[in-house]
Amino acid sequence: MSALDEIAWTEEGLVPVIAQAALDGKVLMFAWMNRESLSLTLTEGYAVYWSRSRQRLWRKGEESGHRQKVLGLFLDCDADVIVLQIEQEGGIACHTGRQSCFYRQWVDGAWQVVEPVLKSPAEIYAKT
Repeated sequence: MSALDEIAWTEEGLVPVIAQAALDGKVLMFAWMNRESLSLTLTEGYAVYWSRSRQRLWRKGEESGHRQKVLGLFLDCDADVIVLQIEQEGGIACHTGRQSCFYRQWVDGAWQVVEPVLKSPAEIYAKT
């Protein structure tokens, strides 16, 4: 049995993944992995996810340059969620140009933006 067989994959062959900053524990993003993306992540040392919207492998930072170097990989007690402790290159994990994808907080009955844009998406994804 391989280590990948120990994971409780969904019916679609996916496992949820939380990317967390190794430096301070901040949750940066949520994504999915399949067997191939997890295997590539383990081999390459950088986060590779499965994009459900694009139906293909997605190397984090392939367009933005904001790659995620994996410093630790943890499987929860039910073997159905992975936490990646990462070093976020460029300090931006979100496609909106923010440090974290979790930049909205429930305050007084509404979602409030609580993190600034560090770099505009137009700048990040400008085709050169």
